[in-house]
Amino acid sequence: MTGRLEGKVAVITGGASGIGRAAALMFVAQGARVVIADLNAVKSQEVLDLATQQGHGSAIISQLTDVSEESQVEAMIGSAVDAFGRLDILFNNAGVGGAMAPITETTVEEWDRTSDMLLRSVFLGIKHGARAIRRHGDGGSIINTASTAGLVGGSGPAAYSAAKSGVVSLTKSAAIQLAADRIRVNAIAPGGIHTPLMPASNDEEMRRFMKGRQPWPDTGQSEDIAYAALYLGSDEARFCTGSTLVVDGGLLAWGPGLFPHAESTGQKGFTMSSIGEADTSERALIRPVIVENAE
Repeated sequence: MTGRLEGKVAVITGGASGIGRAAALMFVAQGARVVIADLNAVKSQEVLDLATQQGHGSAIISQLTDVSEESQVEAMIGSAVDAFGRLDILFNNAGVGGAMAPITETTVEEWDRTSDMLLRSVFLGIKHGARAIRRHGDGGSIINTASTAGLVGGSGPAAYSAAKSGVVSLTKSAAIQLAADRIRVNAIAPGGIHTPLMPASNDEEMRRFMKGRQPWPDTGQSEDIAYAALYLGSDEARFCTGSTLVVDGGLLAWGPGLFPHAESTGQKGFTMSSIGEADTSERALIRPVIVENAE
């Protein structure tokens, strides 16, 4: 199927890399006009160049955005309306790894910054995105990137997991409030997806990292989440709102103890990821824990 987003205008945060990059290229290929919002101007330009090579250069622009700052989120939404006349889809996807230390060693500043980037950013996106979608009266779709870490304990650092759990709850509340405007609000909960957020540097390393953690033999790719966002952004999902779509290769279905707790709380510091800032934190030195004998 082609043209599933024909005539729609979308904003994708964290659009310069990983899931956001895959979604941006997929959305324009399906007929949407897209604004990618990111902090990395170089990576953003790479996406614009790729879209141009694929024949969609006139349908995509970029906007330098810190999604934790309200004025910048408002400007991001405004850029879509100014450039393309309306907004139909908002994909709140930008994220960070955030505070990595155990709770007893996490600083307030690290905790707050994690929440700002992962949860406040989604609130701000919904607030200003919904206002723009309301203006044309046709309804629309807001999609939030949550995580399997927000659905169970122990599968991610505490600050990250708490923020992602908040995204799941906020998605439900917003879906109720915006239903009368025909604005659908849904979340996607990725599992182990090979993006800049993960410690593996290549596909083989990622496969070894995920061995024993999910039943599905293949590792998750950014495109797997982009396809989920494509569905939720399209009219095919017209009766879907307030839901969290889990895309995890059966990771949660496998049950408890997926990630030993020591692995998810053994690091210190704060790590950035798909919003595109240079990674100078301790994460740059973290190597994946390899499960050689997992069945």
